[in-house]
Amino acid sequence: MITVGMTYDLKEDYRKAGFTAEAAAEFDSLETIEAIEMALRAIGFSVERIGNVQALVQALGRGKRWDMVFNIAEGVKGFSREAQVPALLEAYDIPYTFSDPLVLSLALHKGMTKHLLRSLGIPTPDFYILHSPEEMANLSLPYPLFVKPVAEGTGKGITAASKVSHPEELEKVCLSLFKAFDEPLLVERYLSGREFTVGIAGTGKEARCLGVMEIFLTEKAERHAYSYKNKENYRENVTYRLVEDVMAGAAADLALRTYQALGCRDAGRVDLRADEGGKVYLLEINPLAGLNPRHSDLPIICALSGINFTELIAMIMDSALKRYKFKALL
Repeated sequence: MITVGMTYDLKEDYRKAGFTAEAAAEFDSLETIEAIEMALRAIGFSVERIGNVQALVQALGRGKRWDMVFNIAEGVKGFSREAQVPALLEAYDIPYTFSDPLVLSLALHKGMTKHLLRSLGIPTPDFYILHSPEEMANLSLPYPLFVKPVAEGTGKGITAASKVSHPEELEKVCLSLFKAFDEPLLVERYLSGREFTVGIAGTGKEARCLGVMEIFLTEKAERHAYSYKNKENYRENVTYRLVEDVMAGAAADLALRTYQALGCRDAGRVDLRADEGGKVYLLEINPLAGLNPRHSDLPIICALSGINFTELIAMIMDSALKRYKFKALL
């Protein structure tokens, strides 16, 4: 029987350590860990929980090994925080799920990702990376603009105020975000059209779209964005719908091109939005997508597409097993 270790950052551990709810937003709940473990056992694996990068270091130091590691560890500090666990596993020649350190480091930095994708012909809104408040004077993008931290997920740092219509609003939002996150900011042209998120499973030429989900904000929601607050209160603030029209098809094609161009593996999620004329643009890609079975976008896309949670985990494991020349599941 194949033994699968699980690496993750448990939300409640960081909350006990004094992290705010937003600071710990990207970490996983016990519900998520239990659901993944249950799915892995149902598929036929032996499972061992490892924990975060510090726990992994200690286990490796004791000589522990696993046939495969199911990695969803987000990390805490730095642009390469999502790459820390995979880098360690590669150093010890231990197979693991999802993308490699290069992809995870690149994708976390939204600005660097957009630079690369633009060079590959992937359409993305015009943007500027602000490293300090003084650089705001260099901005020449047309308003309205959208501002967010360059390396956060789960909507962290995004509010209704993220859409700015004039320099005074821009300055206020940027100063607040620099103070709160102490990292560069991504300023990009605001797109007013439909918003999509696309689920993908597989690796390379075998990667395929699992569904295109359109995001609708309710009257109770923060305006203009799929923000941290809207994601946390998704039952009241957000409506999700699986869509298959022409624009959704364009979103699916662009998402798959992006995923394959970056070399993402096993599964991930791509966020896109259309402009006022209906052209779809890449916003960002998440090669380490959330896997809470109830409220993470990738499992929601799968549920709407008739794929249950255990089937999703099986797809991820099947892709990883094939990459490492294990016998495939599916």
